Amino acid sequence: MQSDLIMEARGLTVEFDGFRAVDGVDLAIKRHSIHALIGPNGAGKTTCFNLLTKFLTPTRGTIIFNGEDITAVPASSVAQKGIVRSFQISAIFPNLSVLENVRVALQRKRGESFDFWRSKKALERFNGEARVLLGDVGLDGFEATMANELSYGRKRALEIATTLALDPEMLLLDEPMAGLTEADVERITHLIKRISVNRTILMVEHNLSVVASLSDAITVLARGKVLAEGSYDAVANDPCVIEAYIGGGHA
Repeated sequence: MQSDLIMEARGLTVEFDGFRAVDGVDLAIKRHSIHALIGPNGAGKTTCFNLLTKFLTPTRGTIIFNGEDITAVPASSVAQKGIVRSFQISAIFPNLSVLENVRVALQRKRGESFDFWRSKKALERFNGEARVLLGDVGLDGFEATMANELSYGRKRALEIATTLALDPEMLLLDEPMAGLTEADVERITHLIKRISVNRTILMVEHNLSVVASLSDAITVLARGKVLAEGSYDAVANDPCVIEAYIGGGHA
């Protein structure tokens, strides 16, 4: 029987020259939920995120994904298990069209190399699936647009489309609203909600109104430790959380 939990962290700890950036963190992320990781500046959010996505190796602790211990699994193999990370700084090919960007990601999903020199016919077999993904993220009509000509918000949407092309079971979003206009924040918020159906999303996000509107569960970190967990209302009214934000500035 499949567990309700898709990912767990147990006693996750990482030290840099004796400094514990993440200190004994336990996480339990439910399948098909949106889980936010927040906290004041310097709380260890990004470091924790890097541990979960295998960009850092923990000093101690265990990471479980779908019941499997992936603590020692290299970052290069994580995507094959169904975990894909979307970066804070847009990671797209600026000199390729919107359609071509998604097509590259679909080639990667099929285990093929980025064969830009292959015949047009060979590459066009990905076009139908690519167009569906572009429709999913609201980029209909932008297929032929060069990626570097998109607005910043639409670049973020394209990045999410290329991430979805890898068909992740769990999507990790690193500050998806960073640098967006108010209109783009609203657009990407709706997009995240839409793509969360039948997927699990873990996000690090500074915009607390976005966290409030999207999250099923929230983990608050402070000084590398879990300070509080629960719904937005529960953590927002926690005296320890209020004190941490007042003393440390917004996440």
